[in-house]
Amino acid sequence: MLRAPSENMNVDLLALDEALKKLFSVKDRHARIIELRFFGSLSVEATAEVMDVSGATVEKDWRVARAWLIHELSDDHL
Repeated sequence: MLRAPSENMNVDLLALDEALKKLFSVKDRHARIIELRFFGSLSVEATAEVMDVSGATVEKDWRVARAWLIHELSDDHL
């Protein structure tokens, strides 16, 4: 599962930034959900309120966006 960066994680921040830029160009709402949930640590409910969408939409988009981002950052993709 994609989680917020911690001291114990080795995150390539440049690759993450590039992947998020790419996601913004393809699916703006998905990228915004990643920002709010991953970096902002917002709950599904809080994210839904900020974005003015349903919690179900946030949950669905979160799953899709997270899978896309993990794929983009995987060694197989690079």
